[in-house]
Amino acid sequence: MLRTSIIILLMCFPILVSAGENLMTKYTNALINEASPYLQQHAHNPVHWYPWGEEAFAKAKKENKPIFLSIGYATCHWCHVMEKEDFEDEEVAAAMNKTFISIKVDREERPDIDQVYMQVAQMMNGSGGWPLNILMTPDKKPFYAGTYIPKYSRNGRVGMLDLSAKVGQLWQQNHEKLEQSADKITELLATRSGEQSTPSDMNVSKLAKKAVDDLKQSFDAEHGGFGSAPKFPSPHKLLFLLRQAQKNQDDKSLLMVEETLDAMRAGGLFDQIGFGFHRYSTDTEWLLPHFEKMLYDQAMLMMAYTEAYQLTGHARHAKVVREIAEYVLRDMRDKTGGFYSAEDADSEGIEGKFYVWKTSEVEQLLGKKNAEKIEKTFLLSKKGNFHDEATGKMTGENIPHLSTWTDAGLAKDIEYIRTKLFEEREKRIHPFLDDKILTDWNGLMVAALAKASRVLNEPKYLQAAQDCADFLLQTMRDKQGHLLHRYRHGDAAITGHLDDYAFFVWGLIELYEASFDAKYLKEALNLNKDMLTRFASESGGLYLTAHDSETLLVRPMEAWDGALPSGNAVAASNILRLARMSSSSELEVAADKIFKAFSALLTQAPVGVIHMLSAQVYAAADGIEVVLAGDKHSQQAKVMIEALNQRYLPDAVVLWRDEESIKLIPFIKLQTPMNNQVTAYVCKNFQCNQPVTDSQAMLDLLTGIHEK
Repeated sequence: MLRTSIIILLMCFPILVSAGENLMTKYTNALINEASPYLQQHAHNPVHWYPWGEEAFAKAKKENKPIFLSIGYATCHWCHVMEKEDFEDEEVAAAMNKTFISIKVDREERPDIDQVYMQVAQMMNGSGGWPLNILMTPDKKPFYAGTYIPKYSRNGRVGMLDLSAKVGQLWQQNHEKLEQSADKITELLATRSGEQSTPSDMNVSKLAKKAVDDLKQSFDAEHGGFGSAPKFPSPHKLLFLLRQAQKNQDDKSLLMVEETLDAMRAGGLFDQIGFGFHRYSTDTEWLLPHFEKMLYDQAMLMMAYTEAYQLTGHARHAKVVREIAEYVLRDMRDKTGGFYSAEDADSEGIEGKFYVWKTSEVEQLLGKKNAEKIEKTFLLSKKGNFHDEATGKMTGENIPHLSTWTDAGLAKDIEYIRTKLFEEREKRIHPFLDDKILTDWNGLMVAALAKASRVLNEPKYLQAAQDCADFLLQTMRDKQGHLLHRYRHGDAAITGHLDDYAFFVWGLIELYEASFDAKYLKEALNLNKDMLTRFASESGGLYLTAHDSETLLVRPMEAWDGALPSGNAVAASNILRLARMSSSSELEVAADKIFKAFSALLTQAPVGVIHMLSAQVYAAADGIEVVLAGDKHSQQAKVMIEALNQRYLPDAVVLWRDEESIKLIPFIKLQTPMNNQVTAYVCKNFQCNQPVTDSQAMLDLLTGIHEK
C-alpha cells in the first residue's frame, strides 16, 4: 500500500451523473462533439471538461496545472450522483477550473485507460470503483486515486472544494514532492504490469479440484450464489462448474449451479415484468438489485442457462434463455443488427423507480381479483419490500419476485396479467439507454444467441446472431481490416482492444457451429491471427492494447476475471478450439504460452482466473472432433445436427465438410459422404472411428465420451 502525504491528506470513494436543464443553455464544454453518451451527459457541466487527448495535456503543461481525470460510464448510478453533487455545481466547478485541467473518459470506450488507472487505485487504496478519480501530472503520472468525492468534506472523506484548494496549494508550494510521489507510483505500476507471474508447474486436475472446493466453501446453501452481499451472477464460474459436474459426475457442483440459476431467476435480480437481469444484488437473497442492465450480463447468463438446460434437460432453464432473448431482441437491438450497451438504473433521477410497484397501482390497474393473484405470485404487499439504497428507508413499493422458480414457470393466467403490467409499465419514463454498440460485448451476444439457437432449435436467434456478426464484420473495421471498438450514430471509431478480438472470435466460432457457414470460421481464423500478431508479448501473454495503439503510462495485460472473463482467458479458449478445428499445432503452442505466462496465478488463485482454468481443463481433455459431410440442407442433416445439439459436449468441435470449409481446413477433404448420405466422422484423442450415417450410431460413438 502506498501512502504519501498527499494520499493521506485526500481520500475518496464512488458516485455519479445527470445534466440540469438550466445548465444546458448556460454552459458548453469541449465534450460537446464526443460520440460517447457518457461524455455527452457532461457536455453542459460548468466544469471545463476535455476529452482524453493531446489538447488537454498540452494545456496542462502550458498552464502548469495538475490533471483531474474522471472515469465512469453512462449507466453508472454513483457517477450520476457525483455529477449532480459536484460537476453541475457552479462553486465546485469554479474551484476545479482554477486548480485542474479536467478530463472525462468513458471506461466502456477506453477500457485501456480505465485498466491502467484502476490498477493505480487498487495499488494505492486496496480497492477501486466508479466513478474513478485520478490526480496526475501533465505527463499522465498519477499521485492520487479515489472514487466518490462529495462537495464538502465529511466523515473523514475529503470534499471536492477542499481537495481543489489543498492540491492547488501543494502544486504551487510543494510541486517537486508531488512529482516524486508520482514517479514512485509509476515505477511500481510498471513492475506490476505485463505477465502476472513467473512460470510455475501446473497439475490441471488438482487446480480444477481446488477451484471446485473453494467454490463449495463460499457457496450460499440457503440462497444460492457465492459469498455474501453484494452478490454478482458470475456466470463464468457457473460454466466452469457445469463442465466439472459432467466430467467428474459431481452432483454437488451441478446442485450449486442449478440452485444459483433458480434463485437468481426467482429474485428481484431478474426483471419479472419485462425480463432481463439487473447488474447485481445488494443483498444475499437476490431481492434488491442494482437496477442497471448490461448487455454483457444478458449474454453470459444466456450461455449459462443454455448449457444448464443442455446438461440437465430441465425446461425451466430453457425458458429463462428465451426470456433473456425476448428482452434483448425487444429493447437492446439497433436497426443495424448490433446491440446497445446498457440501460440505466435510474429514471427521473431515482434508482429503480421504473421497476417498482405499489399494491394500490396494481389493484387500480387489474381489479381486485387479478391483483390478488399477481400480488400472491410476485410477493407484493402494502408495506412494500423496497428500501432506498442510500437512506435504507422502506418506500411502500415492491420489487416483484417469486418464492421459487420451477419448470412450470408462470401459470397461463398469471402470464396474461404480467403482460398487462408490462404494457402499463411501458407508459412510464424509461431509464436512460446507452445506445453505443461495442464490438466486444456484441461478440458475446453473438455467441449467446448462436449457442441458444443451436440448443433450442430457434432460427430467429440464429438470424439475430448473423445480423449482428455481419454488421460488425462490415462496419467495425478500419482501412487495414483491424477491428474497431465503438459504433454510435454512424460513427465507427477507437482502435480495437484484446477483448474486442477475443469476444468476437468466440461469437464467430459459436456462429459457425450453429450455421456451418464457412465465412464465419474464416473470419474467426483471420481475426485470431491478427490478434496474435498485434497483441502478443514475447512470452506469450496478450496485452490489452495492440502494438500500434496509443502509448499509455504502461501497456496493460490482464488475466483476472471480473464481471467478465479476461480477454486472455477467452483468447486461450478460442485458440484451442480453432487449433482443434484446423489441426494446428502452432495454435496449440500459442495457447500453451498464454497458460505459462499466467501459471503462477492459476496455481495461487484458480477461482480468480477461473475462465482461464476452464480453457486449460479443455486443453488437457481428450479432444472430440466431429466432421459431418453431405447435403447440409437435407432432412437427414437436420436429424444429425439436432441429435448432436441435444448432447452437452463442451470438449467437442463440430465441422461441416463443404467446398468452402475445405479451403480453410484441407484435411477434411478426404472425409467424404458415404452412399450419398450425410456421414459423421467422430474422433477422440487423435483416434478416429469408422464413419457412420445414422444419428443413433453417431451418438453411440459419443457414448462413453460424454453422457448427457
